[in-house]
This record gives sequence, structure tokens and C-alpha cells, in this order.
Amino acid sequence: MSSFNKFNTFVADISNKVHNLGSDQLTIALTDSAPVATNTVIANISQISYTNLGSRNITTSSSSQSSGTYKLILTNLTMTATGVVGPFRYAVIYNSTASGGPLIGWYDYGSEITMANTDTFTASFDATNGLIQIT
Repeated sequence: MSSFNKFNTFVADISNKVHNLGSDQLTIALTDSAPVATNTVIANISQISYTNLGSRNITTSSSSQSSGTYKLILTNLTMTATGVVGPFRYAVIYNSTASGGPLIGWYDYGSEITMANTDTFTASFDATNGLIQIT
């Protein structure tokens, strides 16, 4: 994945108890329209059709702090197409448990991706540093 870009509202949402990153379900939304940092909820994102795509739910490996640094570690997610999927360029991470689907951040893959039947797309996350760190 390219570098992680956070949505501005994510900082306030953490402070205002919108997210429980240890237990809420995080999900990937795919889009071909560039997200902007001022987007706030999943309804702000123009998503592609997921008719031919497997689960987009992300598994949380660890949500913990050590010596005052919090890390959110996610398991890589491999999605498999059962037909044509896309095109998309951006993978948006949002909280599908919290009301309204508040946005967390996104990745830009640099060019459009189209998947054919049986193609896989893996969203890879940093298993050492995590998706986010808070110090």
C-alpha cells in the first residue's frame, strides 16, 4: 500500500469516543474518486459496486499501548473477485460499527485497478508500526 492518509475528523472522533478501535469492525471501501481530508462519513465516498467481491471486513490483530504509545495493528486483507470489480484507485478505511460509518483514513494506489474473475487484491498493513500510532 501507499502511505496512509488520515481524515481530519478522525482525530476528534477518537477524542469524542466515536471509535472503539479494539472492538469495532473496520471495513474497506473502494472508490475511483479521490477522497479529501475533510470527508467525515462513508456517505461522503462514492463507492464502486461490490457485487463481485468477497468480504471487505478487516481483522484487528492488536489494539494496545506500551510505554505510552498506542498502536492499532491490522491483519492483511485479501479480497477475491467473482467477476469484474472496479476500476478503483483508493482504499478507504472506515468504522462500520459506529453510527454513520465514520472515516479513518485512505490509501492511494497511484493508478486504477480493475479485477477480473478470481483475481485477488490484498490490502497490506504494517504489522510492526500499525495503521496508526498515538503517543
